[in-house]
Amino acid sequence: MSKPDTAAVGDAAKAAQLNEAAQPNDSAQLKEPAQVGEATQPKKAAPNNLLLRIAAAFVLIPLALGAAYAGGMFWTVLVTVVAVGLYLEWLMVVGEVRTVSVGTAGALAMAIAGTAFAFGLVDVAVVVLALGLVLVTAVAAGRRVWVAAGFVYASGAELASVLVRLDASEGWHALVLVFLVVWASDIGGYVAGRSLGGPKLAPRISPNKTWAGAIGGFAASLAAAAAWSVAGAGGLSAMLGLAAVLSVVSQLGDLLESAVKRRFGVKDSSHIIPGHGGLLDRLDGYVAAIVFVAIVGLLRGGLDGVGRGLLVW
Repeated sequence: MSKPDTAAVGDAAKAAQLNEAAQPNDSAQLKEPAQVGEATQPKKAAPNNLLLRIAAAFVLIPLALGAAYAGGMFWTVLVTVVAVGLYLEWLMVVGEVRTVSVGTAGALAMAIAGTAFAFGLVDVAVVVLALGLVLVTAVAAGRRVWVAAGFVYASGAELASVLVRLDASEGWHALVLVFLVVWASDIGGYVAGRSLGGPKLAPRISPNKTWAGAIGGFAASLAAAAAWSVAGAGGLSAMLGLAAVLSVVSQLGDLLESAVKRRFGVKDSSHIIPGHGGLLDRLDGYVAAIVFVAIVGLLRGGLDGVGRGLLVW
């Protein structure tokens, strides 16, 4: 074959290749709609833990109210067990739970103090808790300040809870007020925050909390306190004033616990309560509120009149 013929054949082959490339690819056309559909298909929403929260509430609320109403040994045992749990979870958050002596010493001190509380020996219980603080700080392998803070946090909740209920005349009413305000703030904040969204309350500490949630929780706590007043627990104006302060204190307690977890890169203190996380996650607002209530009641009503000191103005 001559050179001109060879060139002609080459040109014809190139033209055929270009023609095939220009034709639409049926297989590609069949695949493209599926790819587009996959890209535009909305993602399924993450499962909501609201049902778990409700289920946990149906168990925990009657338990708390029943023990609080019974008072005495029943309430003291529940409070002591919870305080030990709070302390151990705190150690997990700050990374000190592996030091067995720290956990054991703190738990033992709170258990002994709880026994003293059950027999009405408040002064003995306070001394035991003070010695426990010294002991856990001494045996801590590291982060002693954080270990001491955790013991003060948990033992403070134990002491305050017992002192408030110790008032035979108004202790029950005062304790239920704390319950209602904390629960209403939590539920109202959850519903308002989820429904309305909006600007973040403290994005560096707790990215999910919003101003709408804080205001919603505040409003719900006032409604709960008003209902408790109507039920005969105290004057309306006093109840509303206390609820307003306690709602703010409760939400600050929530932010404090969130700040500690963020400091150590922890999302949940544990997973002991379905839908809520751990005891610290669930009781952060309560701890702040009950300690505040105990201090105010103690200053105004004395050791045997913490409830009256809170409710009677």
